Amino acid sequence: QVQVVESGGGSVQAGGSLRLSCTVSGLTFDDYAMAWFRQPPEKEREVVACITWAGRNPYYRDSVKGRFTISKDNANKTLYLEIISSKPEDTAMYYCAVDRAPWTPNWCGRIAREYGYWGTGTQVTVSS
Repeated sequence: QVQVVESGGGSVQAGGSLRLSCTVSGLTFDDYAMAWFRQPPEKEREVVACITWAGRNPYYRDSVKGRFTISKDNANKTLYLEIISSKPEDTAMYYCAVDRAPWTPNWCGRIAREYGYWGTGTQVTVSS
């Protein structure tokens, strides 16, 4: 059974930093593209960043470019999302997602239905 567990959320003031972590068990972590999504209050879930199974070619939505960094540590089986220069509009539940199939060549999905395994989320709240 695949388990996806996020951690590291919390409350920060605007301009502050956070690091979110995601651990996965039940599949070969190295072989799957992964992503971070977020769902602000009363809004739809949106991709924040994604990364290929090899840990390359990261994608970022425009609003987080230069402030968020996704990284995939295959040795420690952990996905990270570093947040700096946070803004109130970053407030959301953040979800870690794992691709439906392994070895997707040179691609990570931008929409939720491309992912087959999800965590329960970690809340990030940025106050002004």
